[in-house]
Amino acid sequence: MLNLTYREADMKQLHFQEKYPITVFDIKKTETQFGSAEQIADYFERCIEETPRVSYIATFDHLAHSREIKGEVSPDIQAAINVVFCFGHMLPNPQVLAVRPRSIGIADMGDHFVVSFMDAPQKPANDAMREWALALRNR
Repeated sequence: MLNLTYREADMKQLHFQEKYPITVFDIKKTETQFGSAEQIADYFERCIEETPRVSYIATFDHLAHSREIKGEVSPDIQAAINVVFCFGHMLPNPQVLAVRPRSIGIADMGDHFVVSFMDAPQKPANDAMREWALALRNR
């Protein structure tokens, strides 16, 4: 079940499965210069590499993985990619490892993309991820 609370006009903050705080950005393909999930993943990789103290880790093709293991995939999903990276500026305790690294998901739904990420414990990380996602929209 998703609990909706709106924070920004173009983004939704939800609680996925009633416990995971996530941010979701839905953008029509006609509203962005990017034509594929792969292009958006490349864009996020550049954002990460250009942001001080943030480390790019990997790009993961979640759709290929799910199909390879014969997992269940919604027929609406045409591509599903996670860009994995870390904002971690400190390790104050071992528990913080449970919420790192970060990941931004990109799903190609045919006529639109859904970009989502789990909210980070620190505001600067959330602000950066929101800014990157909002910049996908044509100005």
